[in-house]
Amino acid sequence: MADQTRLRCCTSKPRVFVVSDISNEPDDAESLVRFLLYGNEFDIQGLVACTSCWMKNNTHPEDMHKIVDAYANVVDNLNAHVHPNNQYPTASYLRSIIKPGPAVYGKEALKPGVSLSEGAQLLVDRVDASDDTLWVLCWGGTNVLAQALQHVQSLRSEIGTAEFCSKLRVYAISDQDDTSHWIRVKFPDISYICSIHAWKEYPMATWIGISGDIFAPLDDGAPDKTKVTKEWLKEHIQLGPYGSIYPDYSFIMEGDTPTFLFLIQNGLGSRENPHWGSWGGRYGLVDLGGSAKHYTDVKDEVVGVNGKKVLSNQATVWRWRDAYQDDFAARMQWTLSEDRSKANHAPVVVVNGSTPGPEHLYVEAEAGSEITLDASGSHDPDGDELSFRWFHYKEPTKTQSEVQWHFVPDVKFKPTNTDGPSGAVVQVQVPPAQMCAVNVLTGEALEKGQALHLILEVKDSGIPSMRTYKRVVLQVTNMTGQGATGKAYETMTEALGHKTG
Repeated sequence: MADQTRLRCCTSKPRVFVVSDISNEPDDAESLVRFLLYGNEFDIQGLVACTSCWMKNNTHPEDMHKIVDAYANVVDNLNAHVHPNNQYPTASYLRSIIKPGPAVYGKEALKPGVSLSEGAQLLVDRVDASDDTLWVLCWGGTNVLAQALQHVQSLRSEIGTAEFCSKLRVYAISDQDDTSHWIRVKFPDISYICSIHAWKEYPMATWIGISGDIFAPLDDGAPDKTKVTKEWLKEHIQLGPYGSIYPDYSFIMEGDTPTFLFLIQNGLGSRENPHWGSWGGRYGLVDLGGSAKHYTDVKDEVVGVNGKKVLSNQATVWRWRDAYQDDFAARMQWTLSEDRSKANHAPVVVVNGSTPGPEHLYVEAEAGSEITLDASGSHDPDGDELSFRWFHYKEPTKTQSEVQWHFVPDVKFKPTNTDGPSGAVVQVQVPPAQMCAVNVLTGEALEKGQALHLILEVKDSGIPSMRTYKRVVLQVTNMTGQGATGKAYETMTEALGHKTG
């Protein structure tokens, strides 16, 4: 049986506040069931029931209580399957932070004479309680957040309001009432992740990649539907006293789940860098000038199950579907027994002596040089066999703030001869300066070129399999000024060899 102290561990937890229009349709309840299974990786600060365009005049915190009541029956089992330093919150604590938001639609909550809701008051209190950031995950409308902001602005100075806003991070599942745009206009300094599209045109949103292809065609059949069907969920998720409260979906499975998949501490994402990508998708800044901090849709190129390349924003989520569904199924097994020998647990990954936690590894290397990445110190707490897969995630580099390069060069990984599994140790050839450390417009050599994102996925042989990642951010340097062309262009069109007229 796995030694509990050798299980995967995170040294800090993001503070998280969930706002959900639960009971509008089953997917919010589904997402809350999954969310609590990751409660050992979050510092949960609030669970607030809200309205939305789909349910305008009612909130249902009692349905959150039903899920927490079921959680109470399995939390001891869950705690047996995680590191002693990453235990789950108690059910009594979770019950204490369930509150209702305003039982009115959108900006009706901002009218004179409308009382501050319990949910908005809790949000204000939880932001004020710490200097650390608070992630507000909006699964429905956003008038709980809007009420809290209006309340703070009415009582505090401009500096005090700015300080309050600086601690907020928002990930919203599109705009589901008329306060979302109001918030982004009135408080542009709030870091705010949200897909933008015409009203209710959800098939255009990034988050639909979680499972949207079970409702309507998505990316020309590229995603694999197998693990989001009702049949798969019945076999792997709707199990035992906790899984039995996971409802069947009506439209799609768990449309709100990408908000917290983005925060899961598996080594893939970076919550302060939405353009890096994670299980919860990938997003880029709308305004590089810094006047607003709104992050919205970007695209990844992925090869689908049909063998075709697809370039889409939804692909930034569904490309990880096997991983996040297997992980969910493995955690649901934890609810069934305290016996760790009866369940699977995620690998622990170390690269070049890095800490075994979810933090990325930053490496500087000169253009044209060769580096070694050594993950042989990784282990599986259950003793399972491990497979190592390295890949170059090009898109985060393409989304870097300055347009200095017209493409991102390939990076090749060469496994070295070791006694361990193939891919545990690899050599990486850093691209030459002219490909990644020269400004295309000015022809000047750059001391710091592209930051290349190299991802290691370590997958175990347990059932269901689990994965842990290590992101290596390879900052290319060019201290000797190689590759300069001495030729400047007025336009990027010219730099790319095309005519301007």
